Amino acid sequence: MAADKSTGLTLQSIREAHARIRDKIHRTPLVTSEALDELCGRRLYFKCENLQKAGAFKARGATNAVFLLSDSQAAQGVVTHSSGNHAAALARAAKLRGIPAYIVMPRNAPAAKQAAVRRYGGEVLLCEPTLAARESTARQVQEKTRAEFIHPYNDLRVMAGQGTSALEMLEQQPDLDAILCPVGGGGNLAGMAVAAKSVKPAMRVWGVEPRGADDAARSFNSGKIEPLGEPRTIADGLRTSLGELPFAEIKRHVDGIITVSEEDILRATRLIWEVLKLVVEPSGAVPYAALLDGQTVQSRALPERIGILLSGGNLDLDRTPWQAAV
Repeated sequence: MAADKSTGLTLQSIREAHARIRDKIHRTPLVTSEALDELCGRRLYFKCENLQKAGAFKARGATNAVFLLSDSQAAQGVVTHSSGNHAAALARAAKLRGIPAYIVMPRNAPAAKQAAVRRYGGEVLLCEPTLAARESTARQVQEKTRAEFIHPYNDLRVMAGQGTSALEMLEQQPDLDAILCPVGGGGNLAGMAVAAKSVKPAMRVWGVEPRGADDAARSFNSGKIEPLGEPRTIADGLRTSLGELPFAEIKRHVDGIITVSEEDILRATRLIWEVLKLVVEPSGAVPYAALLDGQTVQSRALPERIGILLSGGNLDLDRTPWQAAV
């Protein structure tokens, strides 16, 4: 069974999610690099969710949510709004279940991410690039089709699926001391934190986000959700507002939120491409960017063995991150 709002997210729901989806996703590798270790003086373990089905960790949560639906709930399909990775993941999960997927995307969503949704058979419905437009369009589609709404992150079913990557990381490297995870809407960070700290209570978990989209850091510090405003970052997957359900778990289980500069995000992305030979989108490189700032490493007293979630690798190769930043 999935966790409900009254109990929050649990290790049991995350373990059940893993059992439910394990034959429908990749068990992604955990890779290392002596060169990158030397740069920050830590032992790093990169969880390669950029190699996941649909190119991002979102495949975990979307698949869990879709396969938790009863036959009657699934009959009319699923609907969501997403700037990219959840969109493709939900379209793929719906295809596996044999049901329609209606995906509301902002007009400025990367072309490659729109194409990925269509490849999986999802119907793309474009809207203005505002949260209000995304939500209202999704509501209209839901009213018309009676499809089940699957939120990109403010959904315990989705959060449980995202937490499965932490279970795998600790199976692959049991002596991890900490995990760094990107945070946008917060579903991924919440799921990983609950899983990691339930399995290994001494584990430390930090979220990492761009300084130009720092609502999670401000919210964590104030204890209440602070509005995102106008995000300004190349990390397009992290331009989302923090969700209430993830924030509740983040307050309970996360040690802090680190913010990083655009310069360090671009540098981290380039280093991962050049050294690890892995295509990662800027949003996925954000956790590693935290380790390029020696002041952050020192002030946070980051421990020796750190797991880093490379959350996705979907981007438009006709416009690389370095071109987009010009």
